[in-house]
Amino acid sequence: MGEPAVSAQGLTKCFGAVCACQGIDLTVAPGEIVGLVGPDGAGKTTAFRMLCGILPPDHGTARVAGYDVVTQSEAVKARIGYLPQRFSLHRDLTIDENIQYVAELYTVPRDEWQSRREELLEMTYLAPFRRRLAGRLSGGMRQKLALVCALVHRPEVLFLDEPTTGVDPVSRRDFWKLLHDLPRQGVTMVISTPYMDEAARCNRLAFMYAGQVLATDTPDNLRRQLPGELMQVRCRPQREAREALKRCSAVRSVEVFGDRLHVLFHGTADPMLCERLLADAGVECLEQQPVEPSLEDVFMSLVSEHGLTATATGNGL
Repeated sequence: MGEPAVSAQGLTKCFGAVCACQGIDLTVAPGEIVGLVGPDGAGKTTAFRMLCGILPPDHGTARVAGYDVVTQSEAVKARIGYLPQRFSLHRDLTIDENIQYVAELYTVPRDEWQSRREELLEMTYLAPFRRRLAGRLSGGMRQKLALVCALVHRPEVLFLDEPTTGVDPVSRRDFWKLLHDLPRQGVTMVISTPYMDEAARCNRLAFMYAGQVLATDTPDNLRRQLPGELMQVRCRPQREAREALKRCSAVRSVEVFGDRLHVLFHGTADPMLCERLLADAGVECLEQQPVEPSLEDVFMSLVSEHGLTATATGNGL
């Protein structure tokens, strides 16, 4: 199999009394798309900065593209692309000028970056806008420009830190179409996201919360690992329903998903028991049905198992 594109063992980083990352283990094979999934404050950005050689870990080791992130950080930086959460290119430069600026920072030969620029502009459909100032681009177009600049020096590993946050749904879809073509071009990707629909597009996921990796596996395997069976319940009043169901010993957890409750049983889901518990609590049951677990269900269950608390939104974290 050869050396992993990314390999981290026990990465830890604290800021005073706050530990942003606690013993992070992660392995990414060449050509994989691996997602770090978790809400704000989970430690995803800190993990990225350590893996990119920007921030030294307090403890642990990591190698990216074959180089140690601490002792060979400059070699790491030369072989990776990094998209931070916020647009960091020059708003007063055009698309063409930003690409040239980044290419020259990486000392890419002129004839090489010029041909690469044309290739990437065609791939992202930015060619007609190449003379437009970056500050006048839409959010989706800015992210495409950031992707072009991250790829102009042909990196081996691409780190994307919540690249579609704040971008409209159509632009998010188009952006992911571009990403899915990159492994065929030899690019390994590590992407952080709070969105479960994006997480499902990755080859493997690392669920992160409170600085810890709770589980790592493929999306399908993670869904299969959810213990027990799941019922979806719509009822009113919802708060009283949740409290009544949580008191039942047969119920493992109850989470709010919009106007519905996801009730996870320790074993087989029991709709009759559910209905009786709600009736005894004076709650009107409008609808209940068994459902297949989503990645968000799995995440919430893992958080609960680790004695943590999280809030589900129904489409992300």
